[in-house]
Amino acid sequence: MKKIFVLDTNVLLHDPHAFFKFQDNDIVIPLVVIEEMDDQKRRQDEVGRNARRVAKMIDQLRLQGKLHEGIKLAGGGSFKVELNAEGADLPEELLYGKSDNRILSVALYYKQKYTRKPVILVTKDTYLRIKADALGIRAEDYKTDRVNIDELYNGYQEVEVSSAKINEFYKKNFLPWPDDELFANQFVALTDGGTQSALARYIPEKKGVVPLLFANNDAWGIKARNREQRFAMELLLDDNVKLITLIGQAGTGKTLLAVAAGLQKVMDEEVFKKLLITRPVVPLGNDIGFLPGDKDEKMRPWMSPIYDNIEYILNGAKEAKKDKENIKVTNIESMIRYFKEKGQLELEAITYIRGRTIPHQYIIVDEAQNLTPHEVKTMLTRAGEGTKIILTGDPHQIDHPYLDSNSNGLSFVVEKFKGVGLAGHITFIKGERSELAELAAELI
Repeated sequence: MKKIFVLDTNVLLHDPHAFFKFQDNDIVIPLVVIEEMDDQKRRQDEVGRNARRVAKMIDQLRLQGKLHEGIKLAGGGSFKVELNAEGADLPEELLYGKSDNRILSVALYYKQKYTRKPVILVTKDTYLRIKADALGIRAEDYKTDRVNIDELYNGYQEVEVSSAKINEFYKKNFLPWPDDELFANQFVALTDGGTQSALARYIPEKKGVVPLLFANNDAWGIKARNREQRFAMELLLDDNVKLITLIGQAGTGKTLLAVAAGLQKVMDEEVFKKLLITRPVVPLGNDIGFLPGDKDEKMRPWMSPIYDNIEYILNGAKEAKKDKENIKVTNIESMIRYFKEKGQLELEAITYIRGRTIPHQYIIVDEAQNLTPHEVKTMLTRAGEGTKIILTGDPHQIDHPYLDSNSNGLSFVVEKFKGVGLAGHITFIKGERSELAELAAELI
């Protein structure tokens, strides 16, 4: 049976192609949604771009018929802009002047008019879903790009084998493995249930698992402190792995390891021309444009966690590499300025990445859980020849109003790229920042 989906503004701003993803069902856009998107079109961020993109697609549909009568879509459904601004009568507590309530009234109007068809309001606004349910209207989140965070791929597994198998692994530096049991670049902790154990990585081309090559290496004085960090270091220092996702709560070391490996690959090994570090600007108060100063001064508060990590790494490097030319400067600001002037380091807001082609760079996208799947796609498609991208973040700590642990871009990439030979993923478990930090993350 065909269904009628009434779409909220935030769905289209989240995914401009949303109305093509409901198979052969009918799509209804309340007129107030068009009005709300019109209010967003001048923005220079992803929201503004999506608003303009939606307008262009609807304008193309308009050439095929009349929007208020409904236009057939290629998938078999239809698309309609509903002009009935009043819709059905709402309880007096819900004022018609509020856009959400006008969308709600259109959904209620369709539910009353089409009693034999399921009418579903699709919105990423939790409160609107609650109000819809209170009025007897079926309401759903936009689920097309959602994953199940409870079943998210973690990048490794523990496997119990015989002592003979572990001995064989150490003797031959290889252990055959069925190709349908592990994903490419998945790690395995082998154990005999007693005293013997080994860490390995699955390579599909070899049809088995091999020892870790880089896990015990240090990067600018930073060494892995636990098993998951060793797995991560293996991926970060392997030039053949072009996309890495690192997930973990605060203090697990994901950003620190990524930055240290980036410095190693750019400054020492010169595998990449530049280390580019970026993070989404998701304001909790005033937008970045209200901060004083030039672009670098505006960015400084947002990039403070990155500065902290670089400072920690460089302070250790000064002790270990006193003869290094590139660490003769004495404070973090001058160090970063020095690397920038040499063209080896760039700290940038994601807003300024769009439209660029970025070859031969080591890119770290911190706090990637605050990106939509579409924004992450935009970021990944900037990668030019010889570029490596690392996405770090915590899907359980999201500041974006319409994303959650299941729908954010970081979780989406983890699930979509598992098994891809160019990609690898690790979920961090143990905090290493300090005993207090780990305790706080667990108890609060």
